[in-house]
Amino acid sequence: MIGRSKAKAAASVGRREGASQSRTGLRDRFRAWLRHHRLSAADSMTRVMDNPLSSAMTWLVIGIALALPTGLNVALENVSQLSSSWDSPAQISLFLQDGVTDEQATALQSELAGRSDVATARFVSRDEALEEFRVLSGFADLLDSLDSNPLPHLLLVSPLEDGNQSRAAELRSQLQEYPGVAQAVLDMEWLQRLNSLMELGRSLVLAVGGLLVLGVLLILGNTIRLAIESRREEIVIVKLVGGSNAFVRRPFLYTGLWYGVGGGLFAGLLVAASVWFLARPVAELALLYDSEFTLRGLGIMGGLNLIILGGLLGLAGAWLAVTRHLVEIQPR
Repeated sequence: MIGRSKAKAAASVGRREGASQSRTGLRDRFRAWLRHHRLSAADSMTRVMDNPLSSAMTWLVIGIALALPTGLNVALENVSQLSSSWDSPAQISLFLQDGVTDEQATALQSELAGRSDVATARFVSRDEALEEFRVLSGFADLLDSLDSNPLPHLLLVSPLEDGNQSRAAELRSQLQEYPGVAQAVLDMEWLQRLNSLMELGRSLVLAVGGLLVLGVLLILGNTIRLAIESRREEIVIVKLVGGSNAFVRRPFLYTGLWYGVGGGLFAGLLVAASVWFLARPVAELALLYDSEFTLRGLGIMGGLNLIILGGLLGLAGAWLAVTRHLVEIQPR
C-alpha cells in the first residue's frame, strides 16, 4: 500500500512538472514570436528609411492613387451637404398664357387653393414679376426701354407636404391641363436630377476607386518583389538553417505595411491640401449667394481611416507578392 501511494504521488508530481514545462515552453515561444515581430518591424522601417527618395516616390504614387477617389468622394459629400439645404417642399410654377387677365388669374388662384391636394396658391402678376426682376437683375435701364412687359402671369402652387414626389409630379400634370395654363414646371425636378447625377457620381467613384486600389496592389507587389530579389541570398541562408516561410515572410509584410501607411498619409495630406486650396474661393462664391456653405475635408477620423486603408492594402499587396515569389526561392 505504501509503495503504491508513493508511485501515485510520483506520477502526480511528474504530471505537474510536465504541465509546468509545457506552459513555460509556450511562453518562451510566444515571447520569441513577439520579439521577432518587433525586430522585423524595426528592421523593415530602417530599410525603408535608408532609401528616402525611393520610398518617398513610392509613397507619393500610392498617395495619388488613393487621393483621387477619396477627393471625388469628399466633393460628392460636400455637394450632398449643399443640396440638403435646398431640400425644400416641392413647388409648381404655373406660367399663364398671354391673353389671361388679372381677374381670370385671380379666379384660377381661388379654384386651385380650394383643391384638397394643394396647400397654398399665390398669384404673381406680370407687373410684380417685372419689378422683382428689375431689382434683382440690375438691368433697370434696359427694361425701361422695352415697349411692353414680356413676362407672363405666374401662379405658385405648393402641394400638401407628404414627402411623395410622384404625387407632386401627378399634380403638375393635372394643373397643366387647366385652361389658360401655358406651362407647369415642378421646381424640384432639377433637384431630383441632381440627386440622380450624384448617385451616378458615387458609382463612378466606386469604379475608379476599385481600379486605383488594384493599381496600388500592383505597385506594392512590384516593390516587394524587388525587395525579395535584393535579399535572395539572405532568404536562401535562412531557409538552409531551418527558417520557415512565415519567418521569412514577416519582414516583407512589415515593409508592405510601412509603404501602405506612408501612402495613406500622403493621400490624406494631398486631399487636405486640395480642400485648403479651394476653401477660400468656394467661401467667396457662397457669400455672393448669401450662403454660409464651407468646404468640409476628411476630418481626423477620415484621415485615420485612409491611413488604415493604406496599411491594409500594403499588407495585402505584400502578402500576394511574398506568397508568389517566396516559393520560387529554394536552397539547392
